[in-house]
Amino acid sequence: MAENKFRVINQPVRKKDAMQLLLGKPAYVDDVTPHDCLIVKVLRSPHAHALIEEINTDIACKVPGIVAVYTWKDVPQKRFTMAGQTFPEPSPYDRLILDQRVRFVGDAVAIVAGETEKAVDKALKLIKVKYQVLEPVLDFHTAKDNPILVHPEENWRSLCPVGADNKRNLCASECGSHGDVDAVLADCDEVVAHTYRVPAVNQAMMETFRTYTEIDHYGRLHIISSTQIVFHVRRILANALDIPKSKIHVEKPRIGGGFGAKQTVVAEVYPALVTWKTGRAAKMIYTREESQIAASPRHEMEVTVRVGANRDGTIRAMDVYTLSNTGAFGEHGPTTVGLSGHKSIPLYTGNLEAHRFAYDVVYTNYQSSGAYRGYGATQGIFAVECAVTELADRLGIDPVAIREQNMVREGQIMHAYYNEPASACALDRCMARCKELFGWDEKYPVRDMGNGKVRTAGVAMAMQGSGISGVDVGSATIKLSDEGFYNLSIGAADMGTGCDTILAQMAAECLDCPVDDIAVFGADSDASPYDSGSYASSTTYVTGKAVEKACEQLKENICTIAAGMLDCDVSEVEFAGKSVKKLDGTGEVSLFDIATKSMCGNGVAVQATASHTSPVSPPPFMVGMVEIELDKETGQVDLLDYVAVVDCGTPVNPSLARVQTEGGLVQGIGMALFENIQYTEKGALVENSFMQYKIPTRLDMGKLRVEFESSYEPTGPFGAKSIGEIVINTPAPAIAHAVWHATGVWHRELPITPEKVLWGMQKGQV
Repeated sequence: MAENKFRVINQPVRKKDAMQLLLGKPAYVDDVTPHDCLIVKVLRSPHAHALIEEINTDIACKVPGIVAVYTWKDVPQKRFTMAGQTFPEPSPYDRLILDQRVRFVGDAVAIVAGETEKAVDKALKLIKVKYQVLEPVLDFHTAKDNPILVHPEENWRSLCPVGADNKRNLCASECGSHGDVDAVLADCDEVVAHTYRVPAVNQAMMETFRTYTEIDHYGRLHIISSTQIVFHVRRILANALDIPKSKIHVEKPRIGGGFGAKQTVVAEVYPALVTWKTGRAAKMIYTREESQIAASPRHEMEVTVRVGANRDGTIRAMDVYTLSNTGAFGEHGPTTVGLSGHKSIPLYTGNLEAHRFAYDVVYTNYQSSGAYRGYGATQGIFAVECAVTELADRLGIDPVAIREQNMVREGQIMHAYYNEPASACALDRCMARCKELFGWDEKYPVRDMGNGKVRTAGVAMAMQGSGISGVDVGSATIKLSDEGFYNLSIGAADMGTGCDTILAQMAAECLDCPVDDIAVFGADSDASPYDSGSYASSTTYVTGKAVEKACEQLKENICTIAAGMLDCDVSEVEFAGKSVKKLDGTGEVSLFDIATKSMCGNGVAVQATASHTSPVSPPPFMVGMVEIELDKETGQVDLLDYVAVVDCGTPVNPSLARVQTEGGLVQGIGMALFENIQYTEKGALVENSFMQYKIPTRLDMGKLRVEFESSYEPTGPFGAKSIGEIVINTPAPAIAHAVWHATGVWHRELPITPEKVLWGMQKGQV
């Protein structure tokens, strides 16, 4: 394999920040910002849909310690989107900081800032609001062309042609196809057609949303936030506050988890408004309840799949329609939905003659959805993989065998994935290795344990992407410093994923030095080179390539300085890690001396900045197999064993790649078995704390085993592709498959709880 030639790449290097975090040193927003600042909180709507007729803040303003109370009358009337995406954003401009119309239970009504939390809490209770309660749109099946409009305003606008129309409650709509789907399906021997539902699960990261704001010495708005997108935050706040971008400086400390939630500007606008208006430092820290009811969870989607095959198992056509619920606002609505088809259908490129993918994204009066690891692919892969497994069962074919027969293979063109080639694809080897490691033939289909419990197995495969092709930009600046060490500056945000470490490994590989010689800085909108941000599985693939390019440029500059010191032409020297040597062996100058020379009488820069974007987004691939034990008397599902084999190109840091995979698997397991979003008939979220919203613990995940089948992606840095998102996509369909074989009942709606399992067995539904 190609990785054998590497010195630092493909090595389990310890994370740069490991010891600081392990020892509990100050790292996060609340650790590194002053506490003697204004406390900011938001009064939230009790209604799913209403107009504010009157709002009286007089008594609240008189509470000792209250500095400001703002309502919809006090904010700019310029609409914006909170979605952190490259301009022009596909998400509609449909928000105000505060609006006279509230659109979900939890929507912002007023902003209160005070000297103490006690004063702010008291003032919130003293604000008097008279609402005109309106009928909400709570069923996303009837939202499209509903006479009740979530966004009737005239200044709503969509910057990109995504099929959005606020007068139809449409955030996005499209239909695309290849070949005659209906004709091919009509000619198939077997067709499976079902609808699958994934609810709006929450990211549940450990660190809630939080932001500190102040006016700096130059009169600029300085933002320190737990965010994945420092540069997008700057643009979004400039739009929201209607001020120049040059007046805003954004940086982030360590992030206590994001998983996509912090790709949306959930909390930043409120303290930013307070600071801009009062000139005083302010801080807002979301409670867990706020993070549950007023954040940016996964989009609820219903995915309808029709898949047809011949009797021998050849899959010939696939038709996918996705109905997505974006909630009250359109953050990420037009973009998440695309992945539900573009990252599921191409898995079966092997023999596919025709495919169609259509979708509608609708507004409703629920909490706005946003980005969450997997970003729509999770929902689509759950539906397609379940349908393919049922197809295999109807045809009497092993579900592994039908995948081996139809899966995408290296060199094939994926028509449903923007006609991109599978230039590096080890999916076939992932399946073979997973089957061997898991012991598929011994565990499948069902084993009766003789005590009312059965054990069975399930399988699923997945793909994702590596950045957004033709859109995402990654940049890096590498600088030679005193004594010959290097400073690496990046705009990508390390969310705990270890990207600081991985990018340092790449720089160390290029510069032939230890990883400890690379000091990493980022992300800061003033000091870092531009980077789209840490999302869409882009950092390793896109920003990594920028690091590689910057290092090559720096080496050229270093050689130029060294050639002058050696009194020869630059063509006569070569970079040798700790020194630059003459090719004929007659001279050498150390990196220490080159760094010293660069500070005196030198006109050649000892730093280089490079940017990178890619016209393609090579998919990582993955296979997951699960063994469960199901109690037929209670419906309880216990996960015993999960084996995952991943093709992420060259694993840059196998240890970090493994924990990324394990973490994603656990989130997928939680989505499949525990995590649920339910609303009251008036639109209030029931699961507003971790007492109600259940996420998996170490006791729920069984044994996790992870291996890698490396391919070599020619467009990636050192052959690497992404790994961050794909790892969440296989548990739900694999578990649903296993439950089907244990009970004879397909569960096409998540989560698959013991109550649903027991009820399904009693009803005997299929």
